[in-house]
Amino acid sequence: MKISTKGRYAVRLMFDIAANSNGENVSLKDISKRQDISLKYLEQIVNTLSKAGLLKSQRGAQGGYKMTRKPEEYTIGDILRVTEGEMAPVSCLEDSVNVCPKAEVCPTLKFWTGLYKTITDYIDSTTIADLMENDGDTGYFI
Repeated sequence: MKISTKGRYAVRLMFDIAANSNGENVSLKDISKRQDISLKYLEQIVNTLSKAGLLKSQRGAQGGYKMTRKPEEYTIGDILRVTEGEMAPVSCLEDSVNVCPKAEVCPTLKFWTGLYKTITDYIDSTTIADLMENDGDTGYFI
């Protein structure tokens, strides 16, 4: 399992909005400069995040993006599932019911299930607010 660039950039984008909004909209152009991510790529990511209800947009002179909730209400898991899908380390765990014909006798299933639980617990217990606390004073790359 590898987090894609889109997933990593989505977390950075959400962090940037949280760190720089002060209740105001944050422009993609500013995020692009601070995070050194192309504007076109950010547009794709905000479209995905907006459709999922994680961001809201406003057009015009004071336009930009805002979070729909407080930073402490966004887990990294929320963001990654929108951009990456389920975070299962193996395909047999991607569905809610394991349909693998060897699930009953698989000697490695317990290991993969434990790894999946560890990953899920970690990403679902870490919030954007947690990243902000650990950021130091840069406000840039994470």
